[in-house]
Amino acid sequence: MINVVFSTTLALLVVGLFGLLMLHAARLTDIIRENVKIQVYLHKNISESESIRISQLLSKKDFVLKKNGHAQLKFLSKEDAAQEFTKATGENFLQVLDENPLRDVYVVNVAPSYQGRQQLQAIKREVEAIIGVFEVDYVAGFVASVNRNIARLGTVLAAFSVILLVVVSVLINNTIRLAVYSQRFLVRSMHLVGATAAFIRRPFLGRAVLIGLIAGTIANIFLVLLSYAANRQIEALVKLQEPIRIFMLLGLILLLGVFISFMGTYRAINKYLNMSLDDLY
Repeated sequence: MINVVFSTTLALLVVGLFGLLMLHAARLTDIIRENVKIQVYLHKNISESESIRISQLLSKKDFVLKKNGHAQLKFLSKEDAAQEFTKATGENFLQVLDENPLRDVYVVNVAPSYQGRQQLQAIKREVEAIIGVFEVDYVAGFVASVNRNIARLGTVLAAFSVILLVVVSVLINNTIRLAVYSQRFLVRSMHLVGATAAFIRRPFLGRAVLIGLIAGTIANIFLVLLSYAANRQIEALVKLQEPIRIFMLLGLILLLGVFISFMGTYRAINKYLNMSLDDLY
């Protein structure tokens, strides 16, 4: 039983580590997509009331990212833009030019569901039709690269997760079968004296559930400890973690350990119940 618990724990720990990797990758993807922005440039000499009107119109648009009920858009005046340009380049172009050539701009975060190439083009046309808006701009290459890389990452992680689950299931299944193999003659003896199949299976299945619970609990403890140690070494990881999803992952690992152990034991017992005496030897 110790060997079975040890093997099952290692297998579930690998699944848990990969699960944490997927959760972090998913959260990082969400953060990247939440920072896809468009710049809405306004006409020069636009009045403050018109600027506020445009802000209110933008806030009501479905394509604008909402957080806690608040639209994610930021107003950047041409004076602030000039200061940021000076800080970034170290050159003050206002000393050379008679006037500030920059424009007031609204920086709008686009919701992830509206970040397709055609959708962004439609957003550009829609916003530029608003009175007072001079131009809408966004880095099309960056958005396309983000969408392309996210799609590739999702495909790779999905394929690897399927392969990993199959390998882990086979590993735990074989370990369980070896454990039951050592008691195959006990199963046959109980069957010969008249014990029903359900009666014979009951203690083995009960032990399988216990093994799954123990192995899942130990794997979860190691996952929590490793996650805590990683957070202390890399503080940025904390921003990528969502407690609810992590608790769901821990519960899934526990259920996975019980399910695979239960099904492996069930199949192994049925095999030896239906096997002839010669085959048992």
